[in-house]
Amino acid sequence: METNPIPVVTVQTSPFDDQRPGTNGLRRKTELFEGKKNYLQNYIQSLLSSIDLRDRQGCTMVVGSDGRYFSRAATEIIVQMAAANGIGRLVIGHNGLLSTPAVSCIIRKIKAIGGIILTASHNPGGPGGDFGVKFNVANGGPSPDTVMEKIAQVSRTLEEYTICPDLHIDLARLGRHDFDLENKFKPFRVEIVDSVEVYLNLLRTIFDFSAIKTLLTGPEQLKIRVDAMNGVMGPYVRRILCDELGAPANAAVNCVPLEDFGGRPPEPSLTYAAPLVDAMKGGDFGFGAALDADGDRYMILGENGFFVNPSDSLAVMAANLSCIPYFRHLGLKGFARSMATSTALDRVAKALKVTLYETPTGWRFFGNLMDSGRCSLCGEESFGTSSDHIREKDGLWSVLVWLSIMAVRKQGVEEIVKDHWAKLGRNYFCRSLCYAINQSTNQSLNQPINNEVNHLTNQSINQSSTQSTNQTINQSITQTTNTSIIQPINQSGLRIVFTDESRLVFRLSGSGGGAGATVRIYAESFERDPESHNRETQAVLGPLIAIALKISDIHERTGHRGPTVIT
Repeated sequence: METNPIPVVTVQTSPFDDQRPGTNGLRRKTELFEGKKNYLQNYIQSLLSSIDLRDRQGCTMVVGSDGRYFSRAATEIIVQMAAANGIGRLVIGHNGLLSTPAVSCIIRKIKAIGGIILTASHNPGGPGGDFGVKFNVANGGPSPDTVMEKIAQVSRTLEEYTICPDLHIDLARLGRHDFDLENKFKPFRVEIVDSVEVYLNLLRTIFDFSAIKTLLTGPEQLKIRVDAMNGVMGPYVRRILCDELGAPANAAVNCVPLEDFGGRPPEPSLTYAAPLVDAMKGGDFGFGAALDADGDRYMILGENGFFVNPSDSLAVMAANLSCIPYFRHLGLKGFARSMATSTALDRVAKALKVTLYETPTGWRFFGNLMDSGRCSLCGEESFGTSSDHIREKDGLWSVLVWLSIMAVRKQGVEEIVKDHWAKLGRNYFCRSLCYAINQSTNQSLNQPINNEVNHLTNQSINQSSTQSTNQTINQSITQTTNTSIIQPINQSGLRIVFTDESRLVFRLSGSGGGAGATVRIYAESFERDPESHNRETQAVLGPLIAIALKISDIHERTGHRGPTVIT
């Protein structure tokens, strides 16, 4: 306990007009958070003030980061402001590190009021990269719309913030640290906790660790390679896969968290995890995985570099949940996917006679279903999958699901996927084209897409209508759903479904670090015939992509000659 009470200081400030959080919190360029006076402080004050004073006083909150540049400085500011604003206890990961799934896990375990996660997910790190502040609420999941709007309202009129600038904490020192503050009746407590332990204990209740350990160490040892991409997941991969489950130390690569993630975007994709892809193509490993900066996204590879599309991964998991003790014990309540995600999951749900829910983009919508006891497994096309064990995407959990399936079925990744296609058909799918745009481009894209969709609808799009699995946003599954490419919070973009079940989806994503956004174009085509399951995805979807480009006239309207990113 400090001998002299630490003063609480009120600082005058001016509001910023760009601090409304999005689906993934407030993401901006790091230089803005670090260099613009009071920018971070204003947002933290807005976040704390959005919590009712009666709930805030003396409450517990969790704080963690993915280890990117500026996280340590930002964590200290959060500690100082939490103390000044009446928070009673902060639980922080060792060295400030906590994966997003671990934050969700700890919030739920200790019944915290919420948690602050410093991450910009798979966006680049370093001084020239991106930074983000995300607030998860008491169920462990992302903030709902009402909370985000309340934060935004406070931010627009903020005139002062309170802080304890003389309060300092050693993030490397595990244990409890109490501080006496001026005009506070109870001490302010900071607990620095093991970043992995609580999350690992939860995983032990879900999986058959002995079966996975036998897979990784037994006579038929599966050689694996897991790339933590120099993000927060390094300590988790080493502790869980190597120390706990017996994988050799060299199975885990890039496990030292770095502020710039080693100079590459920490995105688990064929492009940015290329070293892993190359290693898998060599044939020495039977299973490969990459995890993003904060641990909520993943990529799965099989022997010889066989790539598992994230929508296929979700469907294969759903079809094999009986391999996991957790689901054998609790049963299946339902499945859910985002609107842009492939309909491969729908076919599993139909086969298993399980309810399928379709949601707008945003993990918080899955949390609503789980909180009401209607969903066991959920996922989205951007390499995010999880279950109702927490309220966030969970990359390492997904890796353990795959290893559990392999342990029970005694098959490799490629064989499991191709067996799945043979039974239920293959959904060729890609988030094929991504175009960075600004706000004025958003508006100019509206009318041409609307006009062209109406034209196509009259000529070649099935007009029959079936009931949607999500009554709040979708009224017509097999006819054009034209909700506007400027995506409102409760909408999911624009969708076209053709008579052969092919789909085109246009969605506006605003999760980047800049002021603009990205238009994502998705294409999907279903193939029942096993003889046609080994074609190249781009060859199958080429005609659909051509239609998408014609509908949107996107090259003309964005000024890009081609997509900003192809995935």
